[in-house]
Amino acid sequence: MEKALPPIPAKRYFTIGEVGDLCGVKPHVLRYWEQEFTQLRPMKRRGNRRYYQHHEVLMIRRIRDLLYDQGFTISGARNKMQEILAAERDKKRAGEVMLDGVDVLE
Repeated sequence: MEKALPPIPAKRYFTIGEVGDLCGVKPHVLRYWEQEFTQLRPMKRRGNRRYYQHHEVLMIRRIRDLLYDQGFTISGARNKMQEILAAERDKKRAGEVMLDGVDVLE
């Protein structure tokens, strides 16, 4: 039986080691995924150290689920991530349009 991933702590930035522990993947895998998934762009600071934000940890967990649990290939997971992110953008835009409509009604 697969072990559940730990909860993501409420902090601003995570190191590559912390993200690896939170997502159940090794740091070299995360570096590889950065090359394959252009949406994944951690901040780099002195010495090229990577710092991931909460939304990037969630994205990595989603990528991990697609690859390891659902059996997608890298290419298939990349396409699926583009679909998911486009749908989320559309949903956000629809919400903004709805809010604009509410302003007009007031």
